[in-house]
Parts: sequence; structure tokens; C-alpha cells
Amino acid sequence: MAEIIKMPRLSDTMEEGTVATWFKKVGDTVNEGDILAEIETDKATMEFEAFYEGELLYVGIHEGETAAVDSLLAIIGEKGEDISQHLSGGTPAIETNQATEAAPAVDTQATAAVTMPDNVEVITMPRLSDTMEEGTVASWLKKVGDTVNEGDILAEIETDKATMEFEAFYAGTLLHIGIQEGESAPVDSLLAIIGDKDVDVAQAIAAATAAAASPSVSDESTESPKEPAVASPVATPVAAPVATSTVKSTPAPAPVKNTTGRIIASPLAKKLADERGIQITNVPGSGEGGRIVKRDIENYQVTGTTAAMPQGIESSEEVPNNQMRKTIAKRLAASKFNAPHYYLSVEFDMENAMAFRQQYNAIPDTKISFNDIVVKATAKALKQHPQVNSRWHDDKIVKNHHVHMGVAVAVEDGLVVPVVKFADELSLPQIGAQVKDYAGRARDKKLTPAEMDGSTFTISNLGMFGIETFTSIINQPNSAILSVGAIVEKPVVKNGQIVVGHTMKLTLACDHRSVDGATGSLFLQTLKGYIENPVTMLV
Repeated sequence: MAEIIKMPRLSDTMEEGTVATWFKKVGDTVNEGDILAEIETDKATMEFEAFYEGELLYVGIHEGETAAVDSLLAIIGEKGEDISQHLSGGTPAIETNQATEAAPAVDTQATAAVTMPDNVEVITMPRLSDTMEEGTVASWLKKVGDTVNEGDILAEIETDKATMEFEAFYAGTLLHIGIQEGESAPVDSLLAIIGDKDVDVAQAIAAATAAAASPSVSDESTESPKEPAVASPVATPVAAPVATSTVKSTPAPAPVKNTTGRIIASPLAKKLADERGIQITNVPGSGEGGRIVKRDIENYQVTGTTAAMPQGIESSEEVPNNQMRKTIAKRLAASKFNAPHYYLSVEFDMENAMAFRQQYNAIPDTKISFNDIVVKATAKALKQHPQVNSRWHDDKIVKNHHVHMGVAVAVEDGLVVPVVKFADELSLPQIGAQVKDYAGRARDKKLTPAEMDGSTFTISNLGMFGIETFTSIINQPNSAILSVGAIVEKPVVKNGQIVVGHTMKLTLACDHRSVDGATGSLFLQTLKGYIENPVTMLV
């Protein structure tokens, strides 16, 4: 019996996921415990394990595609099992333009006036992103009459988010190209036809056109091998963004500009130009609409004879938002606009803390950071001020008597907050080891959801970047967050004398619904005592 695999909810905040990699393909045997795929969530990229045994009959979300939680991810069952009832059930998130061997045949006589010739595969414009409505053919890597092998790159397709290589699922001869380089067309438009050399191409085009226009065949219906089938994008979790450059004055030799005034180049051409040290804006484009393609780079010869003055170029780059970035935006916007923030700033004398750290690190095989001292001191202060270590609800305030310290870690795609559990009960080296481990695995996207859940308070430290003072947005459901700046050498007044000292500025952001100004101030006084006299933390 077929088992339906849906997009899992791999974290408490996950609303949609992206398939980074498939480790199985349609037709493969799946055993319980096998890793089916890697799923990119809003927090990490995680391996997804199979709970059933059988054959992988259907893949509903392709590599690089995004879909909502509970969308149809895959179907596992017995070889040759009829899964048509599962594909026609009306699940909106299913991309049913993926043809599978297990899909039942559809009578093309009922859907088109012209019969499709045998040994023909119709390729349509694929949906390469969740928001894609149309695509542009950036370049064709095959031409009509060329032999196509399964796995060959047919073309480069520009979507609303990226330019991706488009791979052939079928072998044969490229009989027809329906969308030329530089042209755009809606998803499911006729892109190409692959088949035997002796196929009647005109009949195939007519049958494909009739099938696409027939109201009885919809995107949600189950396809047969004779219906328009899809090729596949090469597995790239984040495809290369498309750079857009507007030429203010044209250098020599001048590349041909398209009608939009932009210089357009294929990713392959950009890569080749970069490898050869060629300024791509100087290369004339021979592709559709002046597009710079591979052959233009290969045929380009750098000349040193031009006496033109250097020309400025305005450029920008569109980078699609991944799941982590979208979730960060959603959660921080909700926090900023729902929780009434206010800020309390203080400046601490760090002379004793610097001496304490130096002495502590003199112990063999021991090394602690100033951040470790701040985490420990903050945890100790929170134990005395549970109102700051709280969570707001509409009908109550929950005061936490345990301290689970969230430590903000910057990663390539945004920000994650791993949690040091029971931070007040840990030693300084234990805190340092945990934070270092979390930071390393956060950058590799290897943190588990459990390691990022349950914080009662959060610290954000930008001191290592030289930032002296800043404010943070509260990491809900916490009631407060502490922003830690750099230690600065500066003149200070001690005992009526101006001397050289070291200070550090901290800013506490509080949710005024649960933490009053006086409460936050008392907490900072306690924290000041621990940081300026760190030996008291060990008592």
C-alpha cells in the first residue's frame, strides 16, 4: 500500500521547507531508516529519514523547490502500484508536471484533436521556484538536430529568483525549440520536443499545442508519458543570482544592449569571463537581445589599444530570500511591532574583568572569553530578577526560575540563537565550550531544533566587530535582550584623577508589558556588580 510522505515540520516556527538534496530518485528501493533528502528549514538544513520501506514512486517537490509544511513530498509503495488517486486528490502544493513511470496513462484522443507520435517527449517551461509564473530562456546549450542524452544540460532558465541550468530527463534528438534565447513564456508553455529523428515534428507540435489548450487537461491532473513532461534543474539549493548592470557610457568595444538597457550574460559566460580575467561589460553579445553567451567569451580577444577613459557602471544584484531570512524578517517584525520596546544603556568599568580573565586563562588548558564572563554574570543576575527572565501572555506573566540563555550567532544566511541551558549552573569553561560548539555547528547548519528552543533571555554581542553600542530587537517570547559592545580604552575619572581606563557599554531592551523601567534598572545594577567584580560570580 502506498505511503504518502509530506513536508515535515522540523522546527516549531517552520511554515515551509526547501528540498536541498534528494538522496533517492524515482524507482530506487527505500529501506526504513534510509536518508531520503536534506530539507532546508528556517533554522537549519536537516536530514530527513524514511519511516517506510518500498520503492520511491513519486517525488512531489524537486531539489531547490520550496513548499508549505504538509505538502506532498514523495510517495513510497510497491513497484508498479497505481498512485493516481493520490495525485488527483487536489493537494494544491503538488507540482504534478513531474511525470513518473507509475502514473497511469491518459487517453490523448480525449484531450487533443491530433494524436501525438510515438517516441516523443514534450518539454514544457518548468516551475523552478514557488513564486515563478514565467521564465526566460537565457541560453540554449543544444540546437535543433543535436543528440540529447539523459542528464545533458539543455538550457539556462531565468526565473523570478535565479538563473538555473535545466537538465534533460530523456534521450533522443532535439526536434523543436519553442522558446528562443531571450524570450519569456508562462510556466507550462511548450519549451522543446525531444524524440526519434524520423518523427513528424509538425504533428508533434500540433498535438502538444492541442493538449495544452484542451480544458480537460489541467495542471492538477495526472499526466501520462505522452503529456508534456519536465526536465529537471541541476541540484543547487541556492542558484546564482543574476547581476544587473546599467551602462552609463559605452566603452569600446561596446556590448550590444538589449531593449531594457541592461547587459545580460549567462552564468556560464560570467564564470568563463572570470576565469580568463575578461571584463564582461566589454564583450559584445551575440545571443538573443544582445545576451552575452559562452561563445562570445571564447571568441573575445583582449586588446590594449583603446584610449577610452574608465567608465563607471551602476550595478545591483538580486539575491532571493531563503527560508532563514524570511523567518527572521517575520519574527523580528512581529516582535518590534507587538512588544513595546524601551532601552536602558549602561557603561561598565572593565579593569577588574580584564585582570580576572588574564588570571583565569593562566590555568593550564583553560581559556575563557569576555563573552563567557558576560553570559555567566547575566545568568547569575537573572536568578535574582526573575521578572526580567519572564514571558508575556495576555492573561499572565510567566516568571522563569531557570535560566536558558540564548546566544545570538551570525551565520551566512542570517542569525540563529542556540540556547545554553541552565547557564547559571555552568562554569565559565563549560559556557565557553558550549558557545564555541554551537557557533561552529550553526555556521554549518547542523544545529538541531531542540538546541535552539526554550530560551528565557538572549544576549547579542557585536563587540568583536568593534561596535561600541547598539540596540537589539527582543527575541520573543523573551521579555528582554542584552546588547554587548566592545571594550574601549579611553580616559576615565577615578578618585578625582583622569587616567587611562577600559569600559564596555551594554544596552538592555525590555518589553514594557512585563518589565518596568525600575525593574530593568535594578537588574543592570546587579549585573554591574558581577561584571566589575567577577570573582563574586564564583562565590
